[in-house]
Amino acid sequence: MARVLIADDHTMVREGLRWALEHAGHTVVGEAADGAEAVDMTEAHRPDVVLMDLSLPVLSGAAATKRIRSLVPGTAVLVLSMLSDETAVRSALGAGAQGYLVKDCTTAEIADGVRRVADGERVLAPAVSFAADAVDVGGHVRPALPATTRPLISKREEEVLRLVATGVSIPEAARRLYISVKTVKNHLSSIYQKLDSHDRAQAVLKAVRMGLITLD
Repeated sequence: MARVLIADDHTMVREGLRWALEHAGHTVVGEAADGAEAVDMTEAHRPDVVLMDLSLPVLSGAAATKRIRSLVPGTAVLVLSMLSDETAVRSALGAGAQGYLVKDCTTAEIADGVRRVADGERVLAPAVSFAADAVDVGGHVRPALPATTRPLISKREEEVLRLVATGVSIPEAARRLYISVKTVKNHLSSIYQKLDSHDRAQAVLKAVRMGLITLD
């Protein structure tokens, strides 16, 4: 099991994570309440893994990650954040984080993620799986694709996706767009294929992250 440093500015979160990690067999060597403290404590304790929040005072989680990876390259960083947008994920990975989990995961998933990162694996939560191809084998973040090279949905498909994203039923979407129910379903099938999605929720999430649609 791994020696872990927890970096989060909320005391209750740190206490909960300490309990979960120690219950899973890991050893928590310290807790940091801000990014600068996380860097100092990592240098002092040399943990196997730093469990890092991104929204930290004094020094951001991404900046702290970059310093840690430079000063203590033997320590891996696993980000645990509320943020799941592309900018945050790419920033963390670009700073040298070896994994990225979102705070809606279970404590068991966090403990397992720590173990896997300590073993040299890259760990990405399903919510940020879009970043799987963003990092090359050397750990370098590839530039974001220009909008013109991203999968595009048509104007009509955008209209359909906007409606279903707000909870409008397929029959109602057909009525509002003056098209048949079958045509709406065909548009949805096309959207799923273009965005490599399995359902409406996943398609909407990907479309928003790619800037293809915005939701009011």
